[in-house]
Amino acid sequence: MLSLHHTHLMASDIDETIRFWSDGFGGEVVFDREFAGARNVFMTVGSGRLHLYDQPPKSLDQSVVHHVGIQTDGIEDVVSRLRELGVSVTDIRSEPDASYAMAKGPDGLLVEIFQPDPEAVPDELRTYFDFS
Repeated sequence: MLSLHHTHLMASDIDETIRFWSDGFGGEVVFDREFAGARNVFMTVGSGRLHLYDQPPKSLDQSVVHHVGIQTDGIEDVVSRLRELGVSVTDIRSEPDASYAMAKGPDGLLVEIFQPDPEAVPDELRTYFDFS
């Protein structure tokens, strides 16, 4: 299983960014906590998903889009396949409820490949990650 899952945005003022998506587009916060060293907020906007990272872009030259997230249930296979294609991919990192690796796509696009642990995903996020 591979699925385009979310767009991850850098946020110099995460609360302002939440208000923008909530008030302007009807977005709903479904997750708000520290993850991998910073506050992360997951939102739904209609059937789409946004992840907000509480950190401004590193420079004015960096896009506000931090990365595109690809959800899988076979992270080792995806990372291996990308490496065989000559793509630069980090080692797989593990957090308590998910594993992830970062790949460098064309034009420097950062792509997160992630595999949530179905046993560790909180009930309120099961639908968000397409676990019934």
